[in-house]
Amino acid sequence: MSSLQDQLLKAGLVDNKKAKAISKEKRKQNKVAKKSSQPVVDETKAAAERARAEKVARDRALNAEREAAAQQKAIAAQIKQMVANNKQPKGNGDVAYNFTFDKKIKSIYVTEAVRNHLAAGRLMIVGLDEQFELVPRVIAEKISERNPAAVVQPPADSAAPDEDDPYADFQIPDDLMW
Repeated sequence: MSSLQDQLLKAGLVDNKKAKAISKEKRKQNKVAKKSSQPVVDETKAAAERARAEKVARDRALNAEREAAAQQKAIAAQIKQMVANNKQPKGNGDVAYNFTFDKKIKSIYVTEAVRNHLAAGRLMIVGLDEQFELVPRVIAEKISERNPAAVVQPPADSAAPDEDDPYADFQIPDDLMW
């Protein structure tokens, strides 16, 4: 096997004069390195090592992003399956049940019995692909562990009124529906 220098000479890419000058320069570098007992820093090797390290870092970051996306997809599939397996019938009711989802007021029509279950907290609403389904509280808590934004939180019972509340003296009627 001939050296790269010989191959370049045969191909006519370099001439003898240039090849000799390069070998002479290389011998000088080796001689200086032996005398000073300091290793010669090869810029190309250092640049190649840096490039390899950067590529490894980029690959790790890309893999982390892919794993995060796959994890999100798996969680979405789990939520969808839980809702599909445990959704409760809404009934063809005429009672509108209003709730807030993504800072917007939404409403679903349910029967009076389902509305009572929602008000008591036995059933909860889960928002899935712009559709709302009713699921038992236990399932909603499991879904909330995976994605808290998917579960509509029941209205907070304000048993203890604020001392700064200007409407504290006014009682809210029990049959008020909003």
